[in-house]
Amino acid sequence: MPSALPDGEPLPSDGSLPDSALAELGRRPFGFYLHVPYCASRCGYCDFNTYTATELRSSGAVASQDTYADNLVSEIRLARKVLGAAELPVETVFVGGGTPTLLPAADLVKALAAIREEFGLAPGAEVTTEANPESVDPAYLAELREGGYTRISFGMQSARPHVLQLLDRHHTPGRPEACVAEARAAGFEHVNLDLIYGTPGESDDDWRASLDAAVGAGPDHVSAYSLIVEDGTKLAARVKRGELPMIDDDVHADRYLIAEEALSAAGYSWYEVSNWATTEAGRCRHNELYWTGADWWGAGPGAHSHVGGVRWWNVKHPAAYAQALAEGRTPGQGRELLAAEDRRVERILLELRLRDGCPLALLTADGLAAAARALAEGLLDAAAYADGRAALTLRGRLLADGVVRDLVD
Repeated sequence: MPSALPDGEPLPSDGSLPDSALAELGRRPFGFYLHVPYCASRCGYCDFNTYTATELRSSGAVASQDTYADNLVSEIRLARKVLGAAELPVETVFVGGGTPTLLPAADLVKALAAIREEFGLAPGAEVTTEANPESVDPAYLAELREGGYTRISFGMQSARPHVLQLLDRHHTPGRPEACVAEARAAGFEHVNLDLIYGTPGESDDDWRASLDAAVGAGPDHVSAYSLIVEDGTKLAARVKRGELPMIDDDVHADRYLIAEEALSAAGYSWYEVSNWATTEAGRCRHNELYWTGADWWGAGPGAHSHVGGVRWWNVKHPAAYAQALAEGRTPGQGRELLAAEDRRVERILLELRLRDGCPLALLTADGLAAAARALAEGLLDAAAYADGRAALTLRGRLLADGVVRDLVD
């Protein structure tokens, strides 16, 4: 089941923001995230806010995919009202899910057109959608590209059938690689493949085969994430019953090193702990917007937003989301106002995962002492440290969570 939303204070019914947040508009890049909560089936490891047709029918609530794009357009127009007349050309748009490409391409283009009409797109704006390899074809991809999408991310996960089966992924091995070629033919310059490592039953050779297949397809970006067994998922239940083993941290570390070696050899450079690109232009600028504390509006059920130190999140269910918009109310469920200390800590948490790291000036005296220890242990890069930044070495990337905890304590 989807994970729970955090607690928070209620939003005003019109979604209005404090003057302090509005005063910061334009100081940082601004983007949009559009959440599409529909999936053809639920993957066993997934706890995202997504719903299959069966799950929606069983809930007894009306949440039609046919009118979903209109709901997104309504929230985009709400965003314009809330944010006022500030000039905010949108630098990045990211459509995620779920499976955005379960919607007709025309619906995704409609949502993008609303952003363009209400806010305008910055020159060279990055516009990405996630896609299931089995839910697109050359005509669909061509329609997306013609409609203004510039980047596409395919969920590959693995090249091995038995790994895909355990993950409940239903695409045919080889189809994601074919999609890269089809996206290139449609005019997409930037293409990502998502991979997952550490699935029970996956061997080192299985993982190498997946990396080789991904690299061979020729995307300019590869994301590689360790499998996390989330409470409440089908996978977690199987592990708890002893049907599947829990993969230990040493295996995850070994797989990460294999990924770094294979991707580096193929001309990819890491720029965030789980992301590699062939060029600076190939990086996911939308994710960089998150990692550097910029502003974005998240539209859709369960979507999160951040503007000027205010973070809020929408109601989770598509039916409740649609009803709120139909009644002229914000779909926001709760929000939190981040204090200066919260924002400082979040900068460390996020920026330390980037290749350039975070300024040492963000650290407290205890954090600086921890950074000195991390440097001595080979977890931080000496040249970056001398330049006043805490940046992870390869060994530091393997222990990133622990390094971050030490630096923010």
